[in-house]
Amino acid sequence: MERLQKVIANAGVASRRKAETLIQTGHVTINGKVVTEMGIKVEGSEHIEVDGVPLTRERKVYYMLYKPRQVISAVTDDKKRPVVTEYLEDIPERLYPVGRLDYDTSGLLLLTNDGDFANMLMHPKYKVDKTYVAKVSGIPTPDMLRQLRKGIVLEKRKTAPAKTKIISTDRRKNTAIISITIHEG
Repeated sequence: MERLQKVIANAGVASRRKAETLIQTGHVTINGKVVTEMGIKVEGSEHIEVDGVPLTRERKVYYMLYKPRQVISAVTDDKKRPVVTEYLEDIPERLYPVGRLDYDTSGLLLLTNDGDFANMLMHPKYKVDKTYVAKVSGIPTPDMLRQLRKGIVLEKRKTAPAKTKIISTDRRKNTAIISITIHEG
């Protein structure tokens, strides 16, 4: 069973907060009866309407996309840069990226309409490991890697320990390719 406002939000009608307002102001019916109280849970067999329009529940979908460089890990961008969802425009379900990769970074990105799944992957309390391979300027010393393995202070907060490994180095260019595994954002 799920809360009614969550079902409305998952169907793409409105955000959860906006769905709460729709419920409280009498815009929602369940099996023909107007609902105005919060906290109602539904199973999935109910006929739900918002302003007389039947709610259609999206099936949960999961996609992997290799994000190219110079693409934003977002649904929209106010600067009109390309976004990852443009690569999946033929998919009828609403999709959003799970996590982010920087604009100049390429790599595997998950996209879904399953908010619970996305939260489980992204929220640090679930400690889901994410591994990044990056080319960095300079060659990290064993002490630098040891500090990352213990956790470092960022924005007045100590990070969780990271798993690190140097994959290769180029002493001529003074660069390294490293692998780092973290479960925080």
